[in-house]
Amino acid sequence: MTTSPSSVASGRSVRKCSTLGPVADLEKHLPAEWWRELFNSIYLKTDGDVVENNLNTDREVSDLIVAADIRRKDRLLDLCCGQGRHSLELAGRGFSNVTGVDRSRYLIRLAKRRASKRGLNVTFKEGDARALRFPENSFDCVFLMGNSFGYFDQETDDHRVIDVIKKVLCTDGQIALDITDGDWMRGNFEPRSWEWIDQNHFVCRERSLSSDDQRLITREVVTHAERGVIADQFYAERLYSRESIERLLEAKGFRDLVFHASFKGESNRNGDLGMMAHRIFLTANAPHKAASKPRGETRPLKVTVVMGDPHMPDQVKKNGQFNPEDMETIDIFKKSVLEIDGYIFDYLDDHKTIKSSLGTNKSDFVFNLCDEGLNNDPFMELHVPALLESYGVPYTGAGPACLGMCYDKSLVRAVAMANDIPVPLETYIGASDYAANLPSIFPAILKPVFGDSSIGITKDAVVDSAEGLVAYLEKLREILPGQPVLIQEFLFGPEYSVALLGNPGQDLKALPILEVDYGNLPEGLPRILGYESKWLPDSPYWNDIKYHETRLDSESQRSLVAYSRTLFERLRCQDYARFDFRTDARGEIKLLEVNPNPGWCWDGKMNLMAGFDGMSYTDFLRNILEAARERLSIKAFPPKQSQEHVA
Repeated sequence: MTTSPSSVASGRSVRKCSTLGPVADLEKHLPAEWWRELFNSIYLKTDGDVVENNLNTDREVSDLIVAADIRRKDRLLDLCCGQGRHSLELAGRGFSNVTGVDRSRYLIRLAKRRASKRGLNVTFKEGDARALRFPENSFDCVFLMGNSFGYFDQETDDHRVIDVIKKVLCTDGQIALDITDGDWMRGNFEPRSWEWIDQNHFVCRERSLSSDDQRLITREVVTHAERGVIADQFYAERLYSRESIERLLEAKGFRDLVFHASFKGESNRNGDLGMMAHRIFLTANAPHKAASKPRGETRPLKVTVVMGDPHMPDQVKKNGQFNPEDMETIDIFKKSVLEIDGYIFDYLDDHKTIKSSLGTNKSDFVFNLCDEGLNNDPFMELHVPALLESYGVPYTGAGPACLGMCYDKSLVRAVAMANDIPVPLETYIGASDYAANLPSIFPAILKPVFGDSSIGITKDAVVDSAEGLVAYLEKLREILPGQPVLIQEFLFGPEYSVALLGNPGQDLKALPILEVDYGNLPEGLPRILGYESKWLPDSPYWNDIKYHETRLDSESQRSLVAYSRTLFERLRCQDYARFDFRTDARGEIKLLEVNPNPGWCWDGKMNLMAGFDGMSYTDFLRNILEAARERLSIKAFPPKQSQEHVA
């Protein structure tokens, strides 16, 4: 999908998207994780007649209150809350302890705006229903309303959701489920339908059962009457009968299950109700939980922070050594981690003794912040996690294979192209290749194939002619002998960064997207984030470039996050990573580079994006630690405050 949701809502210019045309087998085209991309403003248009219908919300909340016997002071979790319609209705009725969690950033942000506008005190958070970060016994009632159960490709993931609900419910707490009546739906779904959404848009739907008859698969083609197809999307839901959902809940220990009167959605445009047409509504009591035994004094997790060596030369930094700015950054880090409850830190920055120190290390895991590389050699960044693995020491961040792949920009480009992620036009020039055909597209930018920290990428790397290209190519060969070089089309347009925190299958979260503001940069200087912007404090690139949260349309933001998720998984990033993009002269956004183990400093891009999301620097660092701890299955000893933090 490549349309802008804002334009769908307003009737302004709408970009077309490619469509598959006739499809014989819907199941073959169903993405395993379709739910990552579907829930946006287009969803609120196509399904708004039901899910933005105040009559439906009012009835469903009234039935929930009675069926689950919830009281105004109860702790309530609206799981898969979407745009928060049930949470907001409950808060409006005087329920004071309501939390909503959903995977869709778009819908959570909309829920927060609506809560603020109405002056309602509801906590909304992004999160994966399979991996909620709440302590045990946090809620008196957990409810999934509006047919929000059964999305996952594997039924075992549905079981994980029930396990998590069981964990966060207190003894005798209530689960409430509002789901499609699978038996009814198998015999009554409409194979094809179409309807007008508004004066300009209509949606056509096709449906079929999966090969095992356990899921109903739907294809939606959303069309603008004048501009053509703007979305061609697939989704599915597992079909639970009364008997099968009862068996699942009883197997998980839930008791006293009650089926209440069935829900049937109302459409304010008399449209296709689809999965909302005929639903099961049930409640059950959580299992009895044995009284927890006193744990005694808890032990904080011990973390060794591995950093660059300030006593050794560093070719990347100004004057080839650690500077006062670097030492200030380290001091700010050390003060910030002192605020993270449940952890104690020591530091390892002497690379001459690093092997012997790791051999006797007794930490629970290592916080690997040595992006300088072993012995401050950028080419040896991957050697640090390799060394940690050789000693059996778990660590945060990317492994050797990931760092090795991402160190080679041409490999990253190949992976991106294989996954249909747009990349700049590019020519590879070997280290000893003097007879290559030089590209004729100008302006162009020259980059060394290997490395990070923008070594070799200065204002002079942007060239406007063949003469300038040859001159800078020779300069690169002088300062980086033996290095191959990439010659890329120079991208003129806005520049963006996407940051991901977490890990696939647990809770991989995108932070708000950053946009680079070159507006204050003096005329005549190329608009790039090169070496000067990172290492030369007296440069206008250091002082005049600003950053802000992007105002890019929602659909383009979703595409960038989707590209970044794909690269995160294919390149095997871990815990956190940053992805940089820029727009070409035609308006297409293309990948610049992938940064596993990106800059962790307080004034770096990634912490700025965390700030856009309301995190402090301490919160940002805590999230990296927690993502690694969860991935490594390291038992959590921290006090309650650390356990409660939800990214």
